[in-house]
Formats: sequence, C-alpha cells, structure tokens
Amino acid sequence: MTDRIPIRVSPMLATLVSAPFERRGWVYEEKYDGYRMLAYKEGARVRLLSRNAHDRTAAYPGLASAVSALPCRTALLDGEIVAFDRRRVSRFQLLQRGAAAPTYAIFDCLYLNGRDLRREALSARRDALETVLRPGRPLLLARRLAKNGLAAYRVAKRRGYEGLVAKDLASPYVGGRSRTWLKVKVRQEDEFVIVGYTAPSGSRMRFGALLLGAYDRGTLRYVGKVGTGFTVQTLASLFHAFRPFVRRTPTVADPPRGRGITYLAPRFVAQIAYEELTGDHKLRQPSFLGLRDDKAPRDVTLPAPLS
Repeated sequence: MTDRIPIRVSPMLATLVSAPFERRGWVYEEKYDGYRMLAYKEGARVRLLSRNAHDRTAAYPGLASAVSALPCRTALLDGEIVAFDRRRVSRFQLLQRGAAAPTYAIFDCLYLNGRDLRREALSARRDALETVLRPGRPLLLARRLAKNGLAAYRVAKRRGYEGLVAKDLASPYVGGRSRTWLKVKVRQEDEFVIVGYTAPSGSRMRFGALLLGAYDRGTLRYVGKVGTGFTVQTLASLFHAFRPFVRRTPTVADPPRGRGITYLAPRFVAQIAYEELTGDHKLRQPSFLGLRDDKAPRDVTLPAPLS
C-alpha cells in the first residue's frame, strides 16, 4: 500500500440558518472558533492545509507530530485548530495571539489506510475516525451536543459556544457549501474586509479605528468601524502591514464622511465580534479579534442579521 493520498479536496462548508431546529437523522456538534484545517498524513509525513490550501504545517509542529503518531499509514482528516479559554470555550483571539496552546478538533475522516471515504455516509466516516483517534490533547474528537437540535442549541448558548453545526448522518463529503451541513450561531462573529483606518486621538498610537466592509452582490460596502480589541503590539504590527496598501481614494461604494481617514486596498480580512448588524447594515458594538489569512477578501460577503 502506497503512503501517498491520491486526492486533494476542498473543505465541506456549512450553510448558515437563522434558527435552531430538530431533524431526525441529524447530529449537532459544537461550532469551533478557529482555523479550518485539513490534515494529510502520508506515512510519517503530515501536512496541514488551510481552507484556501495554504500550508500551515510549520506554524503548528506539535499538532503535525500528533497526527503523524496516529495508528494508521494514511489519513485525511478535517477539523478546526482552536485555542480554549479556561471554560473550554474556543476563542479565535487566543489562537491568533498565541495566548493558549492550540488543539486540533477533528470532526471528519475522508481517507484512511488507502480507502477513499468521501462517498460514505457521515456516520461511517465518524466510525472510521474513532478507530484511530484517541481522545486527549492536542488532538480532540469534535464534541457532539444533545441529540435533540433544540436542546443542543440551549447547551451551546449556556456554555458560551460560538454556535453549533448540524449534520445529516447520511451525508457524503462534498467540497463547497452544502445544505446537509447547517450552522446556527449563538455568538455573532464574522469576517470583514479592512478598507481603511482613522487617525489616532488621545493616547492611542498608529491609528484610531479600522474601517470595515463586505461585498454585497459584487460591490464592496462600508459596514462601520471598530476601535476596540487592540493591544499596543497589534496596533504597531497592523499599521506596519498596512503601509504598502494605502491609497488615495476609497474602495467602498459608500465611504464614511470625516477627516483623518486613510483608505486601503482591500487586501486584509479581520475577524470581528459584534452585537448585531443593523437594518442599514452597520455593526453595533464591534470588537477586533484578529486577522485572517485563510479567506480571500472577495469571499467576504455581507452577513445576514442574527435573528
């Protein structure tokens, strides 16, 4: 048996729905707040690839080593690299800042010991995963919540999870957005494009707030600004990264008014927590969590309000 995995896949993505539900033959998993990652184990060699196929193996050597030690010759695993707070809730900000040890929460197995499992039902793929994955850090079998979807949502809300992912146990693995995997949010977080920044005031250095946007039917629209969630180090590193992409004219179709605004080419994507998206598509009480390099700016679309 060769140690080479002959397939390369795009991750299966869940479709956002506005409310929790109960459906026979479905399971409900914790929705993790981190970096989606595919792990290719080919003999002793392991590669960790992000959802846009960037190689992140060097960034997480401990996780790669743990996957390499699994009792199988070949495996293709799908999961999320996360960092947990003291209450065992995943927090993107902790992961992005390296403030907690990373864990690889694995929820699917697409290939195992020479066998392509993508056409198998999710239930069979989960069984295969459980034969090789031994619980314990830094690898984690993705946690399933209550069997009833409405009860699972209450669990996720009580524990402060980002949300839950509902999956049809009969579903095959299909790259791209799917209706057999559905996600329900509890905590409102989304990606937004950084389109500029304001001048600093008071004791703030580098810049005051970031201007944010998202694409709406191909047009980049302004959704508000975020001025909280930054450390002194974050302000400095962002300001340095922005400098080559400064431009004189705004890239959003409806730029904000005011002085002291510096516009940027739409190259950077930020993870933002917020209270709600208003009817005129503006963010309320946003907070910066970190930069994302695993999603292209053009893929950042205007989110639907959380109901």
